[in-house]
Amino acid sequence: MEITNVMEYEKIAKEKLPKLVYDYYASGAEDQWTLQENRNAFSRILFRPRILKDVSEIDVSTRVLGFNISMPIMVAPTAMQKMAHPDGELATARATSAAGTIMTLSTCATCSVDEVASTGPGIRFFQLYVYKDRNVVRQLAKRAEEAGFKAIALTVDTPRFGRREADIKNRFALPRDLTLKNFEGLDLGEIDKTNDSWLASYAASQVDQSLSWKDIKWLQSITSLPILLKGVLTAEDARIAVEYGAEGIIVSNHGARQLDYVPPTIMALEEVVKAVQGRIPVFLDGGVRRGTDIFKALALGASGVFVGRPTLFSLAADGEAGVRKMLQMLRDELELTMALSGCSSLREISRNHIKTDWDFPHYLPAKL
Repeated sequence: MEITNVMEYEKIAKEKLPKLVYDYYASGAEDQWTLQENRNAFSRILFRPRILKDVSEIDVSTRVLGFNISMPIMVAPTAMQKMAHPDGELATARATSAAGTIMTLSTCATCSVDEVASTGPGIRFFQLYVYKDRNVVRQLAKRAEEAGFKAIALTVDTPRFGRREADIKNRFALPRDLTLKNFEGLDLGEIDKTNDSWLASYAASQVDQSLSWKDIKWLQSITSLPILLKGVLTAEDARIAVEYGAEGIIVSNHGARQLDYVPPTIMALEEVVKAVQGRIPVFLDGGVRRGTDIFKALALGASGVFVGRPTLFSLAADGEAGVRKMLQMLRDELELTMALSGCSSLREISRNHIKTDWDFPHYLPAKL
């Protein structure tokens, strides 16, 4: 079957993957209202295209934290990618590098930072959870830095894991033939290693619920890498993030897997952008499936977007080739949207190119 859009990869992945794995990737927290709204909210933003502009050449290249990348589309951290495909994060790393953009590796990956680095050159970030044993955090950050990773994306919305009812019903556990590779060889102290999924249990149970703003300073003291905060949804927290020296913000609701009934990320984006006043870049994570979605995020002030589930589903469908095609389709759709909106470069995209139903509540029907 000819794949014509990113959404089609999810259908293929659902057919190929065991139910337990598909549900782990696809589901959200509790009622999954935010999961649905992460997508639906994009349909409540309409375009105001400009005509008779020279769009014979379209440039989608940009810079993120000083690094030149081919497009404002990056790969978000997603856990345990070998459940989707035997090559797991290695395939994703190769595909992302070939696309000339950034991959973010999850702490809970099934390939280590060193294994990902061994796939060849590329700009890579490392997503980090802060654990109760700060020596473990120190070791994880040091490994990432030594492996050539360029930034840390610190997840800040997870003092406890959200209630994901599909995983409860399925009694989800990491398959026995897989392990969380970033923890191998670390000094984890005295822990019970008697069950097959002890590493996964450790990672879930040891997240530090006392994590607070002062710990941002501590993290800055143990690594020279720039730190982005992933999971900011409000202006108040965005302003504090700037005060504490964060070098970027990723507006994210953790794929709607944490607190249900938080706003979809595209609705929270502009509030955060206005709060930081251009002092640090703001990125969007959540719900992106089309080039039109990316344009809308850029028009609302994002410096780029991260894609998570599209990576997992395209990986499950066709390995490295699937991820490559997924990224290329999003790029092609973004270029088309820019041309039809009268923009030849990213810097020409502005708030004037869109209107939202929160600008004009009467303008759009309740449901499209």
